[in-house]
Amino acid sequence: MPQIIQSGTFLLRKIYSTTLYRSCSSFAKMMQAVCVDVPGGPENLVLRSIPRPTPKDGEVLIKVHAAALNRADLLQRKGFYPPPAGESDIIGLEVAGTVDTLGQRLKGNWKPDNRVMALLGGGGYAEYVSVREELLMPVPNNLTFCQAAAIPEAWLTAFQLLVFIAQVKEGEVVLVHAGASGVGTAAVQLVRLFGAVPIVTAGSQEKLQVAEKLGAAAGYNYKEESFVQGVRDFTGGKGVNVILDCIGGCNWEKNVNSLAVDGRWVLYGTMGGRALEGDLLGKLLSKRGHLLCSLLRSRSLEYKADLVKAFADRALPCFSAQPATLRPVIDSTFKLGEIAEAHRHMEANRNIGKIVITVTPQSEETH
Repeated sequence: MPQIIQSGTFLLRKIYSTTLYRSCSSFAKMMQAVCVDVPGGPENLVLRSIPRPTPKDGEVLIKVHAAALNRADLLQRKGFYPPPAGESDIIGLEVAGTVDTLGQRLKGNWKPDNRVMALLGGGGYAEYVSVREELLMPVPNNLTFCQAAAIPEAWLTAFQLLVFIAQVKEGEVVLVHAGASGVGTAAVQLVRLFGAVPIVTAGSQEKLQVAEKLGAAAGYNYKEESFVQGVRDFTGGKGVNVILDCIGGCNWEKNVNSLAVDGRWVLYGTMGGRALEGDLLGKLLSKRGHLLCSLLRSRSLEYKADLVKAFADRALPCFSAQPATLRPVIDSTFKLGEIAEAHRHMEANRNIGKIVITVTPQSEETH
């Protein structure tokens, strides 16, 4: 008999614990987020209700008003670019919104409802995201949340490539591939800001015109002409000092032929393939060329914090100058529930500038 009573007590305890857990779970704060259960096409992006993140020590919870797409998002959706250890599995590398909740042990003077934008390791396709305070920046007063969401990943990438990696100097000529992309439109403007000369490649006349309006001194449609000859003509045969390259494989020989002696070829993507054939090392050696490779997402928190600070000091004020000398270029906006269509739009290479996702209805109204 005692055995039966003991078993029954254990069973009641188990039922009570389970019921209490479920009851507490029902009070958990939830949010809408885009999830990927199975890697694949845009149709695998699913909007789902999941628990909100809780800010840890040194973190700030952001109520997301807008997020922006990056090529890395497409790779992650396909299963080719997993988030770094400890980062959210949710896609999304940049957001803008308002401070919702403050974690403990913060060093900055952040307050609820502050307008902020943030560089993320993941988690952007959601109504809330928790981020280290070192990766926050204030949104310039003259920018909307949609405009601000287009800044962190794209502009910090371009700034990193030009300042930290290539160490571009005044008067140098910089060739920017994909000059009408998010990173490309940022790079063109930053090159001008640093007193150097940007030239670009792009796949249509419309894209070249946009880049030229932003400050590109010349542009070449890679589908219709050889940019190598264009570079030679523009530089008087000397070649460019810096190349920002997100294409990779298929362009390697053209890049080396376009590079000046002692030039820096900065590789940050491989949209044109990773494999190559030919005498890359020999040709690069003959130019005393530097091949520099860089990614941002996998960098340490300390590196990213230094990058955010340098950008905030040197470039961020230019977005609110009168007149503004830097501006994010927005191609289109989609709602969070239209995320699959936004991915299709980027995969078709139709965008000029950034594709932005509006997450909350008041993203523009609260300016």
